[in-house]
Amino acid sequence: MRAKFVVGNWKLNGSLSANEALLEAVLPGVQKAGNRQCAVCVPAPYLSQVKSLLEGTALAWGSQDVSAHDKGAYTGEVSGPMLKEFGCSLAIVGHSERRTLFGDTDAVVVEKFIAARRAGLTPIFCVGETLAEREQGVTEKVLARQVDALLDKVGAAGVDGAIVAYEPVWAIGTGKTATSAQADEAQAFIRARVAARDAAVAGRLPILYGGSVKGSNAAELFAMPNVDGGLVGGASLVAEDFVAIWRAAVAAN
Repeated sequence: MRAKFVVGNWKLNGSLSANEALLEAVLPGVQKAGNRQCAVCVPAPYLSQVKSLLEGTALAWGSQDVSAHDKGAYTGEVSGPMLKEFGCSLAIVGHSERRTLFGDTDAVVVEKFIAARRAGLTPIFCVGETLAEREQGVTEKVLARQVDALLDKVGAAGVDGAIVAYEPVWAIGTGKTATSAQADEAQAFIRARVAARDAAVAGRLPILYGGSVKGSNAAELFAMPNVDGGLVGGASLVAEDFVAIWRAAVAAN
């Protein structure tokens, strides 16, 4: 059985007091559960606080991005080795907001993926289509381009042990959610793309769904054969919702 993950992405939200209150409310609802793992990816300034609050608990923590560079004259960047020092186990790379708002190209995302692995972090490699691309019927073409950019650089072996997140851009922060069938279809395509290189790697690759995941739809999404958990945005800032999503992952087959 593949591992399942619920990963909260706080995005550009938080304060010292709000973070502490949120995590204190979440922690009682998150216990170790076999190969199910729960984590939060937080803004870099809060990594020290989150480390102190979560160390020794069942809730892991990570970064929302990572530099492609380990050190040097790259003002404002945060490197993989820096994140590792703060106890991060995960790093999101290629989130649609990074791609659309900050110009992260497929090539840049791949370099960030490689940098995360080099630092001993587990990258969460995000892919997904816009609403215009879905309406044009080119979803699979977009996913193939994004996935192949990584596979062509690192091979299937380089993806083994990482996480992929399918996030239809049209469903992020909009309240719209891909149907469970739409999510599973896209994620089956991603898995098949990896399987064409190495079926064994594809079979154990966790693929998460990201796009307005809520407590009310998590169980249906996670019941799909190719959906191995969620990359959770807004609902990760509400303790009750985030715990409900985690419980849905624990209960899923």
